[in-house]
Amino acid sequence: MFRVDLNCDLGESFGAYQLGVDENILPFLTSANIACGFHAGDPGVMHKTVKLALENGVAIGAHPGLPDLIGFGRRSIEISSQEAYDMVVYQIGALAGFIKAEGGTMQHVKPHGALYNMAAKRQDLAEAIAEAIYKVDPELILFGLSGSELVFAGEKIGLKTAHEVFADRTYQMDGSLTPRKEPNALITDQKQAVSQVVRMVKEGAVLSQQGKDIFIKADTICIHGDGAHALEFACQIRELLGKSNIAVQAVGIK
Repeated sequence: MFRVDLNCDLGESFGAYQLGVDENILPFLTSANIACGFHAGDPGVMHKTVKLALENGVAIGAHPGLPDLIGFGRRSIEISSQEAYDMVVYQIGALAGFIKAEGGTMQHVKPHGALYNMAAKRQDLAEAIAEAIYKVDPELILFGLSGSELVFAGEKIGLKTAHEVFADRTYQMDGSLTPRKEPNALITDQKQAVSQVVRMVKEGAVLSQQGKDIFIKADTICIHGDGAHALEFACQIRELLGKSNIAVQAVGIK
């Protein structure tokens, strides 16, 4: 039987700004990536989201990003590998405090947005992020774009890794995600997205924007919790995975 993890980026509200439907979407997930205050989130939101995840039995991961609240961490910023290392250690530590205070444990780390995409291609950033995670806790699992430099760096240093695929994003021939600023970057048709997910898990392939299949490994599926139909989408994916004989469970469960 096939198995896969279902993750979502959560805790991305901050201050007076409310994003996502975290409380409603959590029951459909097996892993939660919680923002750590740089691209989104604040201490109160982090605390609340950790508690919600634990109440729902959802595995918790840190979701460190670039220090860019205005751009939601999706704008590329020129940073050194040392800066990447320091940012990741800092943000993991911030979330780890709340998790420990609530009696939980951290399962994984998944970089956010531009930091994630930059590390997927830049070996120096990928290695710095992997080293930061390893030195904080070598038992943590690194989530990275399937087949990317980030996953390879994690494997090289000795971390457990999870190859991540996206339900609502399109792909390029090199295995990268189509940039959000380009046409057709996002899949808005729910049936198309669900069909893509099942094929990635069962066949290890996805159709690129260039019209050719690329091979892909799917350990964990990301769905975005801030879309207009995020809750309905999560419900549909979870239901169809079950109908397709694909077990849904957190990557940290053996």
